[in-house]
Amino acid sequence: MPRISVIVPAYNAQDCLGKCIESILAQSFTDFELIVIDDGSKDNTAAICDSWAAKDSRVRVLHKENGGVSRARNSGLDMACGELISFIDADDHILPNAYETMIKAMETYGADTALCNFIAEAPDGTLSAYGVHINGGRYEAAQAEDMIVRSLLCDRLKATFNGFVWCYLFDRAGIEEHKIRFTGAYLEDELFLIEYFSLNHTLAVTDEELYRYCLNPASVTRKYLKNYPETFEVSFDIKKELIKKYNISVSDDWEYTTMWAGLLIAVANEFAPGNPAGKSQKVKNLRALCKDSVFAPAVKAYKPEGMGRNKTVVATLIRMKQYGLLAALYNFKNRNRS
Repeated sequence: MPRISVIVPAYNAQDCLGKCIESILAQSFTDFELIVIDDGSKDNTAAICDSWAAKDSRVRVLHKENGGVSRARNSGLDMACGELISFIDADDHILPNAYETMIKAMETYGADTALCNFIAEAPDGTLSAYGVHINGGRYEAAQAEDMIVRSLLCDRLKATFNGFVWCYLFDRAGIEEHKIRFTGAYLEDELFLIEYFSLNHTLAVTDEELYRYCLNPASVTRKYLKNYPETFEVSFDIKKELIKKYNISVSDDWEYTTMWAGLLIAVANEFAPGNPAGKSQKVKNLRALCKDSVFAPAVKAYKPEGMGRNKTVVATLIRMKQYGLLAALYNFKNRNRS
């Protein structure tokens, strides 16, 4: 049994997968297996996976029909044998001492889960801060739940926590005991983290930025997502179910703030690359989004506060029903974006 099972879902990742795998196999901590899930790729990803498996016995490959990142990660969990689970995205990579440092933090602090900080890397190699830095140390189960679960449920407008799974070492026993799996095509990381940290897991955090989050223009978070409101509603309903299942204490306005967070993403999604709608149609779409039953209650009854400047401007224009001006601002912002 390896200490760590590293799971990498890969879809059409021929241009970045090699660097990702190299960074994992170069780890100073060597007691791991690497499970690469080829999620029905149409490029040379499958051959790249097989070539690495032929070179290193720690690499295991599953080729499957395309089903999205949630199903790919779940397939990896079904195959995993390690005590700990690490998820890495195929377009990212980690520093050579990542697992050694995180394991040491777990042992030092006596925790069953580890978290490292991360930094963004542009295509030209330039590094920049991204997201919220988490202070190093030991977090008791109640502290971890408060920092992660309630932040993801109640504070999405303020961006007080990063809902990513790829900077953790998770306890596989806890995952399997409660049959935690990924769900949905978007926001799946948040749901996984909410459920996992509702189950009394202690957390060791290292201050070091050991994960490189690569800014990839082709990422799912930058593409146009068709039917986003329906996708959001599924995630929203699952959050409600998790609150009831684990008796999670949340703020009175958590539903409104979650709706607003989803609406702001939905608005930005209208101007993402790949949306075939013309300018006038996008204005109509904005109006329809704000009247959608999954967002309208928040628009009507709640004024979001505590956000950054850009989100505040967008929310203000929404509440003023200035959809044409909102569209013009997004078109100006994205004028050089392909």
